[in-house]
Amino acid sequence: MTSPNLNSTSSEPEAYQIGWIPFLGATIYLDSHPLIPRTETEWWVEQCIKTIPTDRPVRVLDLFSGSGCVGVAVLLHTPNTHVTFAELVPAHCETIKKNIAANTIDQSRTTVVESNVWSAVSGTYDLILANPPYLAESRRARIEDSVLIHEPHAALFADKDGFALIEATIEGLPEHLSVGGHCWIEHEPEHATEIHESAQRLGLSTSTHQDQYRVERYSVILKP
Repeated sequence: MTSPNLNSTSSEPEAYQIGWIPFLGATIYLDSHPLIPRTETEWWVEQCIKTIPTDRPVRVLDLFSGSGCVGVAVLLHTPNTHVTFAELVPAHCETIKKNIAANTIDQSRTTVVESNVWSAVSGTYDLILANPPYLAESRRARIEDSVLIHEPHAALFADKDGFALIEATIEGLPEHLSVGGHCWIEHEPEHATEIHESAQRLGLSTSTHQDQYRVERYSVILKP
């Protein structure tokens, strides 16, 4: 995971200094200092948007929403989606609401819930998009100093070598993913095998894909 432009390795990221960042044509404010959206995330979200049907309603869940960049981009580029944003931190929920309004999105197409993974999520979704904390303390050396100093630790790191919240996400898919629905989830390359094994145990099928840097960065999980 790389950081946005920096004035130096230890300075506050430019996105926080400016207060917003572009993401797939959306303006994403960062008032509550959520995780700064990455170009790797922008890549797979763009690929996902291309697959969303435009001729029928589509229920979307943006899990671990943070700034709401993923769900806002989906709403901005697809006409018949309703997005539920699920985020643990109350202050980030307010940032999500600001980003919905700032991008002139009809609020009737959105729901924002304060949720610890699945705790406040109900119903099923055609599409679930998840960018959980997935970094491992054992791979801390990969991360730039500015990220470690300025960005929220809880939005970066997870237990079980970074797999804990990915695993929790997959475990909820049989209940919350519609038949024929997909979950797109961002992760480290080291997690690909575990994701396939966890999904397979639940009767789900998976494929893993590279980002623009040829790194295995996201998996698509299908509920047959």
